[in-house]
Amino acid sequence: MFDFLKKLFGGGSSENLSPLIENGAFLVDVRTPFEFSGGSVKGAVNIPLDKVQNNLAKFKNKNQIIVFCRSGNRSGQAKSILAQNGITNVTNGGLGKTLINM
Repeated sequence: MFDFLKKLFGGGSSENLSPLIENGAFLVDVRTPFEFSGGSVKGAVNIPLDKVQNNLAKFKNKNQIIVFCRSGNRSGQAKSILAQNGITNVTNGGLGKTLINM
């Protein structure tokens, strides 16, 4: 599983994501619902980038959050939105080269 996630998040974050995932990080796919319906990481929730601001309550009280998308761009924007709202325990997981249900 972690090799898949490493490939999925490859190029986005230089941080080792395995410990975060092992400790139950909140995985958030910020792609569109259409993209998400084509497959994502098992256990990830879909909160599209344009809905992040209106769903801040879903991010509060999470120990660690990993946001990801197709290219790393939208997840970077999501991380910025969250930081502007005081949610700083967020990692930009970056790009998802191959998103499939695990």
